[in-house]
Amino acid sequence: MTIIGMLHHRKDPKTVIKAYAFAAVAAAEGADFYYFSPGEVNFATRTIKGQVYEKGKWKLKVMPFPDVIYNAGSPEKLAKSKNVMQKLKSEIPFTTHSIGNKWSVNRRLKKAKEFASYLIPAEILKTTDQLHHYITAFNKIVFKPVDGRKGKGIFFIVAEGNGYKVSGQGLNKLFSKLELDEFIRRKMKAESFIVQPYIQSVTKNGQVFDFRLHVQKNGTGDWVITAIYPRIAPEGSIIANINSGGYTNYLDPFLEQEFKEEAFNIRKKLEFFSLSLAKHLDELQMEKFGEVIDEIGVDIGMDEQQKLWIYEVNWRPGCPPTFYLELDVVTNTIQYAIYIADNQKVIQSKIREVKRKRSNGKEKIPVIGITGSAGKTTTKAFLASILAKKWNVFESKDYWNTTEHTKKHAAEINDSHRAVVLEYGMAYPGVITEHCKIIQPTISIVTNIGLAHVGNFNGDPRGVAKAKSELIHGMDQQGVLCINKDNDHSRYLETKKFKGEILTVGIKRPADYRAYDVNYTDSGMSFKMKLQAEEIELFIPIFGEHHVYNALSAIAIADNLGFSPMEIKSGLLFKKPPRRLTIYDLKNNIKLIDDTVHSHPEGVRAAIDVLKNIAKKRKIAIIGQMRELGDLREQEYRKVGDYINQQEIDVLITYGFRTEEIGAQAKLKGMDASKIFHFTDREKLHTLLDSVIQKGDTILVKGASKTNMFETVKYMDGKYS
Repeated sequence: MTIIGMLHHRKDPKTVIKAYAFAAVAAAEGADFYYFSPGEVNFATRTIKGQVYEKGKWKLKVMPFPDVIYNAGSPEKLAKSKNVMQKLKSEIPFTTHSIGNKWSVNRRLKKAKEFASYLIPAEILKTTDQLHHYITAFNKIVFKPVDGRKGKGIFFIVAEGNGYKVSGQGLNKLFSKLELDEFIRRKMKAESFIVQPYIQSVTKNGQVFDFRLHVQKNGTGDWVITAIYPRIAPEGSIIANINSGGYTNYLDPFLEQEFKEEAFNIRKKLEFFSLSLAKHLDELQMEKFGEVIDEIGVDIGMDEQQKLWIYEVNWRPGCPPTFYLELDVVTNTIQYAIYIADNQKVIQSKIREVKRKRSNGKEKIPVIGITGSAGKTTTKAFLASILAKKWNVFESKDYWNTTEHTKKHAAEINDSHRAVVLEYGMAYPGVITEHCKIIQPTISIVTNIGLAHVGNFNGDPRGVAKAKSELIHGMDQQGVLCINKDNDHSRYLETKKFKGEILTVGIKRPADYRAYDVNYTDSGMSFKMKLQAEEIELFIPIFGEHHVYNALSAIAIADNLGFSPMEIKSGLLFKKPPRRLTIYDLKNNIKLIDDTVHSHPEGVRAAIDVLKNIAKKRKIAIIGQMRELGDLREQEYRKVGDYINQQEIDVLITYGFRTEEIGAQAKLKGMDASKIFHFTDREKLHTLLDSVIQKGDTILVKGASKTNMFETVKYMDGKYS
């Protein structure tokens, strides 16, 4: 006869309502059953002081170790008895194993890829800026605790006029930005929170609903559906959870009422999804931990297109309410406990088989190489952020783009990575060929061909294009290549012999991925585009039209790899590379723009565009030396001087060798000479700033990292913060 032990953190079974049901069903199924807590285990004698239900009462008895343990307690509270738990697991099979909190389940499904498209994009919230980027991109968002249960702690935030409407947990209030930020910070101090877009399922009469899928293993070790039922939020509420006031209905009448002739197909879709997800999570548990799971509860929504979205996955779901299914749940659990007690060899064999199949079945991962005269790092950051919405991504560090860096990356990439995103830099011919020999890309992006390093190619952009074309020749010739249709010099790229697919991006010219209605917002850029036959509006949290091109390249590749518009939209809310148009809000309403990593003529003009578009009062440009222009230096410096005058910059300060030529050209074109300054001494430049800067100024500091223009950023931040 099988002995089943029910493990719980509480000592008294009378405080655990379901304990009686388990005792009754175990007796009916011919199994011995007792209840115990970790403190009652004696490993020396292999006995446990357990509670046995006899003649209407729980009686304390010394019992032998059980054949199987049903783990019913709180993982957090049982963790206090970690050593006991580990010893028990090493000797006795458990029916139930934790699959983690909602965030760890989310990450596990993302890594596994198969069900990642059903996940709502989400991030652990670390800053209030991150929250505002989500609101800007999606307008309606969800803010909920990582370890929350039963619908508790969930808030919905909507941008409304000049404020934000926050609802949930009895709150329904309009906040200002300052009030919202304080509210969010206060919540984040207490626990970790997730932020995600709000996907709403609504009935015909406007009530929010979701579906609960309850799936278990039975007495033969197979997954079966215990219940599928809708949960409907009360009128005026947006939380359908039963513990938050929601109520349930039977599935068939609900589907027939809401979906009519589609009801049968939707029911089948829900049933197939339930069992498929359960089997998938079970296999992931086998692969990762060598364990099996026995029960899950999944909360899902269905949007207007009848696409399913996973809200939450729970590994300890409560019994379905109002359907008289408590005994069904308990019966499946007891029968499965008997099964695993008697079939450990079969289960272990299945675990080994799953590990073998999943190891052998791993597909070739996409390796994306990115080069170009400008925008490599930002494009890489955009693309890696999007891909990370579903996959575990290897991303090269910011500005790590030499062949020595690529050698290090080759040693760090492993089987856990589902995609690789790398930046390939070069200053001379042959360098990118070497990159490709170390790690060959299957997908490539050439952001643009410009004047960076043009002095190393006799001042001819065609030489730069030829060197960048080494990426096209060195990549998988059946792969995917993305190029910029608006960039004139990109026509020199050597694409004629390439046999793969070429994707184009643009704003001004027709392209496969074309942005329009490009606008500056308070915290970045918004634009529209057609994606998967629909018009969508997108937002990136970085200023400048040139960064819209970088986003388009990332969008093109992500779309080609099968990512949804929702995943792309969420992924564009990336972590911006440091010192790339970083905005500092200083005292006296002074705004400082730090763009001090690279500098070339196209980049300087792009940064000046940003200065012009975000400044509310005076515009001050501090421009450092542009290196490796060769014989084009004088000509390109004059063009920058022309542009500064055209954009009506109020004060121009140049720094470094020969940069006075920029100011001379601006003066020649009509800029007031008293507003033009030049320095080769940084201390004197900083002294001037103390006398020139006024309240409300917006100041751009632009220069290559080798000219140490960041020192000026640090000086101003220290002076005016």
